[in-house]
Amino acid sequence: MSLKSIFQDMRGEIGSISRKGFEVKLGYGRSRSHRVVQDGAVSSVDALKQSCWANMPPELLRDVLVRIEESESGWPLRKNVVVCAGVCRSWREITKEIVKTPELSSKLTFPIALKQPGPRDTLLQCFIKRDRSTQTYYLYLGLTQALTDNGKFLLAARKCRRTTCTDYIISLDSDNISKGSSTYIGKLRSNFLGTKFTIYDSQPPHAGAKVTKSRSTRLVGLKQVSPRLPAGNYPVAHVSYELNVLGSRGPRRMQCVMDAIPANAIEARGVTPTQTEFPLSILDSFPSLPFFRSKSTRIDSFRSGSLDTPKEEVLILKNKSPRWHEQLQCWCLNFRGRVTVASVKNFQLVASPEHRQASQEHEKAILQFGKVGKDLFTMDYRYPISAFQAFAICLSSFDTKIACE
Repeated sequence: MSLKSIFQDMRGEIGSISRKGFEVKLGYGRSRSHRVVQDGAVSSVDALKQSCWANMPPELLRDVLVRIEESESGWPLRKNVVVCAGVCRSWREITKEIVKTPELSSKLTFPIALKQPGPRDTLLQCFIKRDRSTQTYYLYLGLTQALTDNGKFLLAARKCRRTTCTDYIISLDSDNISKGSSTYIGKLRSNFLGTKFTIYDSQPPHAGAKVTKSRSTRLVGLKQVSPRLPAGNYPVAHVSYELNVLGSRGPRRMQCVMDAIPANAIEARGVTPTQTEFPLSILDSFPSLPFFRSKSTRIDSFRSGSLDTPKEEVLILKNKSPRWHEQLQCWCLNFRGRVTVASVKNFQLVASPEHRQASQEHEKAILQFGKVGKDLFTMDYRYPISAFQAFAICLSSFDTKIACE
């Protein structure tokens, strides 16, 4: 049997597994049907374990998995790569080596990719849908160049008003958005005026990160008391909007201090801490595929170690100043066709040189956000921020700003 025939035969068998009700979003299904989806996935994977594909020679297996990973470049076909990772340990380890981070591949495959920096050379195109009735926001990965495609669900957030602040709870599950959920991955918190925001990650963004104390964070050593509680509140960024004390009309001015990213990350050889796995408490909510479970109890799984950077040397993002268009009588930014509706919420963030010499990298948009419909917004991001961080920054634009309007 030729390698091409093996590849086509195995891809066909994997495809049949995917069609047997195994719905892969980025590692989980709808909560109502979660049990059915989970059981279906387990039985299907067990069947594949007993087939001839589970005992393939490592060299041949790697060649076939490489071809599958290269051919299934986008969703929904990308779910076949996830299925491959769940067959057995050998398949899982090879698949983990083959699937690169978004920084290198420009692809989102497994849930942890949402916490990893985006691609260096291009913007990853996403969009946000707003549900006004439930004050919920949904982040999708764009599957085509069209602004109206259905997209691939990534994250969800719900607005929770409190006496002195507002929280946006961010979750991997659109049906279970709460801080006590095992799919909780972080939150955005604002002050009373809506001018200052803090982004919290549920797990440490780098080795040595300090957790912010809260009632919902109970840690004993490095292990959680209850797997249903979030791992913690680690501040990873601060977003601030300039006060408009004179009431003048014009675009908002915002600044983002990325506490978990060094300022030199945007340079050619710069690096940023990259999370490589979720804590066990979050893994418990994914389907019973071996890839999503690890025997390791470490929570300091990072590719580039600790962040030993002084406060003044962290990355600072500022909104790109728009220009006034005399004919249109409005402020304009070049979103390259990704924004179609004028709104005070629209912005582009670029790296601020601060005390460094400005370079070409400081002119590139790291995050752009803009309106395309009544409750539809585009969100495009790239290295060195992650989808989670970009989503949280964009959520700050939705919040009411008493002192900025």
